[in-house]
Formats: sequence, C-alpha cells, structure tokens
Amino acid sequence: MVPPHAGRRCALSALAFLTAAGLVGGCAGGRGEARRLPGDAGAALLYVALGDSTVEGIGATSSATTYVGQLHRRLRVIYADAQVVNLGAGGATSDDVVARQLERAVALDPQLVTLSIGPNDITTQVSVAEYERNVAKILERLVSGTTAVVVVNLLPDLVVTPRFRHHEAKPVIARLTVAFNEALERQGRRYGVELVDLYRPSRAEVPAQPELMSRDGYHPSDAGYARWAELMWAGIERHLARR
Repeated sequence: MVPPHAGRRCALSALAFLTAAGLVGGCAGGRGEARRLPGDAGAALLYVALGDSTVEGIGATSSATTYVGQLHRRLRVIYADAQVVNLGAGGATSDDVVARQLERAVALDPQLVTLSIGPNDITTQVSVAEYERNVAKILERLVSGTTAVVVVNLLPDLVVTPRFRHHEAKPVIARLTVAFNEALERQGRRYGVELVDLYRPSRAEVPAQPELMSRDGYHPSDAGYARWAELMWAGIERHLARR
C-alpha cells in the first residue's frame, strides 16, 4: 500500500499539470526532437517496446491486440518489412527497465522505441526523485545510444480504474500519478522525446466506457489498447518523413 504521507508535496500540482498537459506532444528542447522515421517505405524498420505489463499486453486477448501489436500493424501499412521486439514485462519498474531492458534495446539498433513505465513504481513506493533519475537514465541512453524516434506516454489516471476507484489509498495514488507525470514531462522535454498524454483521455473516457478495461479492472482490454495505440500513433505520425 502507498503510505498516506507520500507525495504530499504534490497535492496542489494537479491543476497546474492538467493545464500544462495541453502542451504535450511534439515538444522541443532536447536532442531527439528532430528525428524522423525512414522516408523509404522499403526500409528495414525495427520497433522496440520497453515497459511494464501494459507493454507486455496483460488484459489483451492476443499479442496482436496489445497496443504494441496494434502499433506494429499500423507501421506495416507504411513499412512492409517493419519488425517489432517487445521487451515489456509484467511488474516492471523503472529500475527494471534500466537493469533488464535498456541495453538490450540499444543493442538492437531500433528506429522506433516506445516507453511506458511508472505504475509499479507508484504501487511499490518508489520515490518521485528515484523514478525521475531512472527515467533520465533511460532517455539519455536511448537518445545518445541510438538514432531512434523515442515516444513516451504519460501515465493514465490510475484511480479511475475499478481497482483503485474506491481504494483507501486513492488520494495518494492520484497525487503521485500527477507527480510522476510531471517527472516524465520534465525529462521528456530535456531529451526532446515525443510525449503522449494518456492522463487526460483516461480521466474522461475510462469512467464513461467500462469496455476499455479488462476483466481484472486494472489493465486495458482490447478496446482499451486500441485507444492507447491510437493516441500513441498520433505521436509517431509526427515523426514520419515527408513523402
């Protein structure tokens, strides 16, 4: 359980974050903002996905209906030979990505990387500062060690899910989700990666569309992953070479 005192310093930040979140997407200010996917449709494109159980696809009925699988399908419409390597693992924290996924991804020399990480850091009481240090390590290594377009999603609002909607730690989890997203946004802008806002859409859509959640009440369903892929694709599209 998340302790009641954790994240108290972020209690007043939600409004400021929601205002700032409208700027997410296509941000500049780092070393990765000008990167483009290949202009040649015949190019060999490799997409590598990093992160946790949502990247692995828990809740989906098949690998094809995960958001990673659906992004791969969209990529193959443009790049017929596009390949995907999904390194996501259930239960992974930001430290796990650093320790177990990051160097594997760099060694693959991908053209596209997506990163989704953070909920397990929140529920295992990783501090915001430690999380932000790990995110910085991940983004710095991806930007300096590859030529890939890097797309990172902000965390969806965890407390609108059935699992946490009535949880006693709901206020703390809500504040920490905002604080973690602020950390993601700071480091995303620092390294010039593409940031995709899942926070605001989840707040509006998950309570109104229960079909977006899987039977476990926490992970997305096929429909939820389809929506996730739609939002991520909008970020990827900004990096497609002009034809």
